[in-house]
Amino acid sequence: MIGADPVPETLASRAATLFRGYRGGDEARMADLIELLTPILWHTVRSQRLDRESAEDVLQTTWFALVRSSDSIADPQAVLQWLIVTARRESWRVVKRADRLEPREFEDDDVVAPLRDLPEEMVLRDDGASRLWQHITALPARCQALLRVIAFADRPDYAAVAKSLGMPVGSIGPTRGRCLAKLRQSLAADNSWEGA
Repeated sequence: MIGADPVPETLASRAATLFRGYRGGDEARMADLIELLTPILWHTVRSQRLDRESAEDVLQTTWFALVRSSDSIADPQAVLQWLIVTARRESWRVVKRADRLEPREFEDDDVVAPLRDLPEEMVLRDDGASRLWQHITALPARCQALLRVIAFADRPDYAAVAKSLGMPVGSIGPTRGRCLAKLRQSLAADNSWEGA
C-alpha cells in the first residue's frame, strides 16, 4: 500500500537477519548477533540468580551451543527464542549442579559507566543504579524477569519474550505497566531516591 508506514523491525527479525548471514558464510554476522543479543541474554541468565562468573560461563556455553546447532535451527526467525530458552536451561543446569540457589544483588559493575565521566558523577550514578536495583529486586519475581528482559532490548519481540517467560503475549504490556507502577510507587516512597 502506498504511503503505509513500514513495519518496525523487531529484535527477533534483526537477529534472524544476522543469523541468516552467518549461516550463509558471513562469519562476522555472528559477532554482530552476539553484540545485539548479549544484553538480553545476560539479564535472562542473571535473573536466575547466578553469580557473575557463572553467568559469563552460561553465556559462553549458550553461544557455543548456537554455533554447534546452527544447522539444526530450521527457522532463523526463532534464533532469539532458541537462545533465550537455551540460556535459561543452561542456567538451571548450573544452579542444579551447584545444588543451591542464592539470591544475589546485581554488582556495581553490572551497570557500565563510560570512562570519560568524573569520579563524583560515577559515584552518584552508581549509587542511583544500586538503589534502583534494590527496588527492582524487591518486586515480585515475575516483574523482575519481565523488566530485566524488556529494559535491555531495543525493540523487544513480545512473542519471543512471552514464550520465554511463559506469559501470554497480550499480558506483557499490562503486566509491564503494573510492574512499572509498583516500581514508581516504591521509588516515590524512598526518601533517598532522587531519580539519579
